[in-house]
Amino acid sequence: MVNVRGEPTTHQRARERRDPEATRQALLRAGAFLFAERGFDGVSTEEVAARAGVNKALISYHFRGKRGLYVAILESGFASMAARLKAVEEEAPTARAALRAFLDAFGQVTREEPGFPTLFLREVLAKGLEPAVVPHLVEIVGVSRRLAGRGVREGLFRRVDPLLLHFGLVGSLVFFFATEPARRRAAAERRVPFAMPDSTAFIDYLEDLTLRGLAPEIPSGRTPGDAPEVRPSRHRRKGAHP
Repeated sequence: MVNVRGEPTTHQRARERRDPEATRQALLRAGAFLFAERGFDGVSTEEVAARAGVNKALISYHFRGKRGLYVAILESGFASMAARLKAVEEEAPTARAALRAFLDAFGQVTREEPGFPTLFLREVLAKGLEPAVVPHLVEIVGVSRRLAGRGVREGLFRRVDPLLLHFGLVGSLVFFFATEPARRRAAAERRVPFAMPDSTAFIDYLEDLTLRGLAPEIPSGRTPGDAPEVRPSRHRRKGAHP
């Protein structure tokens, strides 16, 4: 709350002194929402502070200005994504499980930070890669590269360029989630004559597309429609019926 002159109330000042981290997080959330909606140039520090319910001077105090806040939001999003992807990578018992975990983790982080994909696209198109996010982006690419190598070793994928796998997965995910608000508005306003897929359906589709598209080469003499070869059990007696 602020007083009639736009200044923080005594209660607000006391809260800010008690819990500066809460104030910082409030600014990050408010900035992420507004910057994703209108872009960096379309948002003022006054609007961010008002949405966060704090004095606008605290943007300079915590982030050294609007650009610092914007960079902190980007860095937080990339850091969260990198940490989540690395965690699920370590836990996945197989390459197939790692692929699904990768897709699910991306979706989960996006649901927790819905402005992240839009901010990422806006930043890349406007200014290129922000140097502060590059280390986290490298970590994300590293997870994709290891997933590609593991898939080849385990026979899940044919040989594939790891960076192409990365762009195929992450590019599709970023675009889908960045355009989700527009799809929701179009559906709510009944401007499209068909139902929009939800995120689970899209992740299911992307998983299936990746598995089928990168499946190992089919042996000579078989066609894509053939049933997979079934090898008899080593324990089955010769001539016995299944």
